Amino acid sequence: MRDFTTVTACGECCTCCPKKLDGRCPGCIEADGMVPEWAESGGCKVHACCKRHNVQFCGLCSEFPCAGITELIHWKENVVEQMTALRDEYYAGDN
Repeated sequence: MRDFTTVTACGECCTCCPKKLDGRCPGCIEADGMVPEWAESGGCKVHACCKRHNVQFCGLCSEFPCAGITELIHWKENVVEQMTALRDEYYAGDN
């Protein structure tokens, strides 16, 4: 079973990320979306959006899937499908 306390706003898990493991990045959750990769843009826009909607990750939002999800999470080819599966797993575990 997945540990949902480690799932970020975009549905990633920083726990095994090489950047976190070697100290280059504190992790999205720990840094409240202000990780080095997003620092120049004022922080992670996905993280900020989830905070505004009071959800842990996009799949839990009442507006999911929103019109901007594929632009915000552009690095995931099937983001809606992945977030749907993550949401379903989250609710199946009664988190």
